[in-house]
Amino acid sequence: MKHRSVAVGSVGAGRFPLPDLGLGCAPIGNLYTAVDPDVAEATVHTALALGSTLLDTAPKYGNGLSEQRLGQALASLDRNSYQLATKVGWTVTKSRPPAPAFSVDGVLRSLEASMQRLRTDHFDIVYVHDPDDHLDQAITETIPVLERLRDEGVIGTIGAGMNSDLLLTELVRRTDVDRVLIAGRYTLLEQGARSALLPLCLERGIDVIAAGVFNSGLLADPRPGAPYNYQPVPEEILSRALRLKEICSRHEVPLRAAALQFPTAHPAVHTVLIGAAHPDEVADNVALAKIQLPSALWSELQEAGLIDAESPVP
Repeated sequence: MKHRSVAVGSVGAGRFPLPDLGLGCAPIGNLYTAVDPDVAEATVHTALALGSTLLDTAPKYGNGLSEQRLGQALASLDRNSYQLATKVGWTVTKSRPPAPAFSVDGVLRSLEASMQRLRTDHFDIVYVHDPDDHLDQAITETIPVLERLRDEGVIGTIGAGMNSDLLLTELVRRTDVDRVLIAGRYTLLEQGARSALLPLCLERGIDVIAAGVFNSGLLADPRPGAPYNYQPVPEEILSRALRLKEICSRHEVPLRAAALQFPTAHPAVHTVLIGAAHPDEVADNVALAKIQLPSALWSELQEAGLIDAESPVP
């Protein structure tokens, strides 16, 4: 196979410090509802002004719209004032659903297109995106080409972003990634990643970015029909979420504040990534992260069996 080349700049030294909060940019790609382009730009600028300097996007988000809008918002800013993360593994067009592209050529084509949309010549993080049904190819083809681009200075750090903590654990064991993005599996609602993925990352010095901490929005507003894993919530999961809300209310704590802060206590977790579609949402998330939560809250949640007794708490 003839390998494509990517015209790029250089990120210099690879790993860089991560902020406590990062901005997930899927919502500005019209993930749930249409977002005005000016509002999208203001959302990004507000995040940066408030210290959420890790900006996470992907071609899959809005079939390139998230990257395009993020690139527009960043066009006039100092490239050293933020950290930019995108993903590879899926080819997107405006007329067709995303298609798998985990081959070497697919990865290079994807990065070229992302660079154009984001108006950049290098990335701080590139993840393999949701390779669940293509794990072996991601390990044997995608990761090696990302390693090469990392060695060349095209990419600062590499990793994988997935919803499955079990598959992500396998990928970590079989590769040399720097960072992982785990969505929805280390949250106040469920802590599956605690058993294997987080200890492994801690042992290997791999930074963990926790995303989906509201479990698709369920912990933002637990109610019948609320989204969970992008589908209507099952009754038993809703019951658990409502118990979390009840205990938080008893301690006069917003459920969203507890959900946002819980993952940060684990030593493997370096950043919590929160999606937002409006500047007010960004400001609200930053405020929730600063609320002082009582230790009695965590004790009651552990006693109720809602979080594991061995899980670190803030």
